[in-house]
Amino acid sequence: MPILYMLIGVPGVGKSTWVKQQDWAHDQIAIVSTDNHVEKYALSKNATYNEVFKDYMPTAIGLMFDDIDDASNRGLNIIWDQTNTTLKSRASKLRKLPDYYKIAITFLTPDRSELDVRLSGRPGKHIPKNVVDSMIAGFEMPTEKEFDEIWFV
Repeated sequence: MPILYMLIGVPGVGKSTWVKQQDWAHDQIAIVSTDNHVEKYALSKNATYNEVFKDYMPTAIGLMFDDIDDASNRGLNIIWDQTNTTLKSRASKLRKLPDYYKIAITFLTPDRSELDVRLSGRPGKHIPKNVVDSMIAGFEMPTEKEFDEIWFV
């Protein structure tokens, strides 16, 4: 049975950094994310993530779901690297992969001063404070009804 590793956490908690540090996560596994597509497109336009985000995000979402479909059709394990902070947002994604063993990899939010330092270290990728605050306020922990396993990083 293929495995879905769904990363859960607000921006700046280290989800993408964690993936890069996992040696096992680079062979025969699909790493899917809208950020990967937005960053690639921004680079092709010699622009920043923020400069292309609004216009390109709908395309990036479509490409990410194409990546999910492709990985699922090939029976690959998947790492889904997005915020995935609410039950509702996770539910629609989890329904796409009914035959997968589902593992939530949960990143707890550091104190706000540490989070602000991390977010400020991402040049060209600024998320407004009110958006981050909203994500923190709306964060819902993963549940055993959603996932077969829950890991904490």
